[in-house]
Amino acid sequence: MLTINSYDEFATYEGKELGVSEWVLVSQERINQFADATDDHQWIHIDEEKCKAESPFGQTIAHGYLTISLIPLMWNQTIQVNNLERMMNYGMEKMRFGQPVLSGQNIRMKVTLDEIQNLRGAVKTNVKFVVEIKETGKKAVEGIATFVYYFKN
Repeated sequence: MLTINSYDEFATYEGKELGVSEWVLVSQERINQFADATDDHQWIHIDEEKCKAESPFGQTIAHGYLTISLIPLMWNQTIQVNNLERMMNYGMEKMRFGQPVLSGQNIRMKVTLDEIQNLRGAVKTNVKFVVEIKETGKKAVEGIATFVYYFKN
């Protein structure tokens, strides 16, 4: 895991890979819990028997937003930023879903620091991320996440 303690240290990674997370299992239990939390009970996510018979994937798939919601977990496995007053999510851009994540598959995230800006007391970072599926080697989702960091003086 990469550890960052200041803007100057962070800036040395611009254009470079920051790291790769551990593999995260996307189990049917996790999918069902996400469906309950979001009230999105579409059959393609939760009805295993119907999916075996009718889904083009032959089994349930994770919600796209579930995959995205695992980004903070995988981010925290990749990088630790110290000496902060606070950090805020600022947004996501150019996000594309490439391949559905099937129940029981594993995903991980690779991140690259695309751009960093010092904004008088705040540091804005654009981080390219790719979430890949272990079992297929394909991209589940990719995009750019923007974070704003406030380092302590």
